[in-house]
Amino acid sequence: MAPRIYGIESLADISLDSGARLKLSDGPLQLGWKHSGMTSDFIAEIMALPYARSRKDYLQAHHDIGYLSNELIENAVKFRQPGEILIEAGMVEGSFLIRVKNAIDSETSSRFQQLLHRLQLKDPGVLLLEQIETNAISPESGSGLGLLTLLSDYDARMAWTFEENKNELIILTTTAAVAMPPSSNL
Repeated sequence: MAPRIYGIESLADISLDSGARLKLSDGPLQLGWKHSGMTSDFIAEIMALPYARSRKDYLQAHHDIGYLSNELIENAVKFRQPGEILIEAGMVEGSFLIRVKNAIDSETSSRFQQLLHRLQLKDPGVLLLEQIETNAISPESGSGLGLLTLLSDYDARMAWTFEENKNELIILTTTAAVAMPPSSNL
């Protein structure tokens, strides 16, 4: 079956061969939230270095890269099936681009594709406000706030690719990009 792509399809095809590649693997300590934070901090430290000449630009780049990375990695850790998480990151045409790949089950895939379909029909800012109201009424409603915040407040451009594999799991590849301030070092 052909992969199903949501969002900005051209993002899914961008090569990150010249970027950084990390793998988070299951092990005796189990992958958890702390790994998301440590990994996203590492990515932000490395990728924000070209902006170090300006403290303001460096802090902005570090924050944006760290927030985007943390949201994507946290979601991969939270919703994944056992196995590794592949993370690729780099600077592409004035934007920070990150790609996170992990396996999910079919139920998670279905729920997420329904959310992505809703995103195609409504403005992310409107959906963010609706979700905040829903969460205030019912904390068990499932959040989605991180993704909606990326789209509405950070102007993230995103793509999601769903591919079935031979183990009856779905391989989800999430690609996201945020514009970075101009830098003379890049």
